Amino acid sequence: MTKRLRLLPVTTIVLLALALAGCGDDPGDERDGGAWADGRSKAPATSEAPPAGGAPKAAKPGSTPRESPSTPPFVRPTKETSAPAARKVVDAFKAAGLKVPDPRDRSKDCGPNGTGVGCAQLMVTDAVAVYVFPDEASATNQTDVWGAKAYRAGAVVLNYLGTRTSAAEQKRYNDVLAKLG
Repeated sequence: MTKRLRLLPVTTIVLLALALAGCGDDPGDERDGGAWADGRSKAPATSEAPPAGGAPKAAKPGSTPRESPSTPPFVRPTKETSAPAARKVVDAFKAAGLKVPDPRDRSKDCGPNGTGVGCAQLMVTDAVAVYVFPDEASATNQTDVWGAKAYRAGAVVLNYLGTRTSAAEQKRYNDVLAKLG
């Protein structure tokens, strides 16, 4: 009796695997881009109609396929006109005698391939990161996510995560930003 109980799950798995194996590409099915019945490969479907000559256009070497029409390309938002630029904030820190070691414009990282936080501008130094958001609501939401390691003034957020900036120094950076707004 015990052998039958052990054999039942094994038999079920084998039958399921065989059934799923039959769900593969049907060589005669043209609807899913499968091969022709005689074994030749079917050309991949394109969104372009073939030209009058009947042959489809060949893709240019090194070109990439177009993105799905349902997914528009990412466009980085613009900052509010009243908000200071990230570079201006870093320059204000420097003018106030605060350290801004190794400033880098990382605005390209605001989009989905970078940090993805939806900022309009990003300047990073070894002491603080300056994010400028398109509006105060976005800045407030991101400040809530970062918690005590962030400070917001209008649409600008200072982020101290990953830095060694002391609490006293953070207050000095925050005060300079508050005066800019």
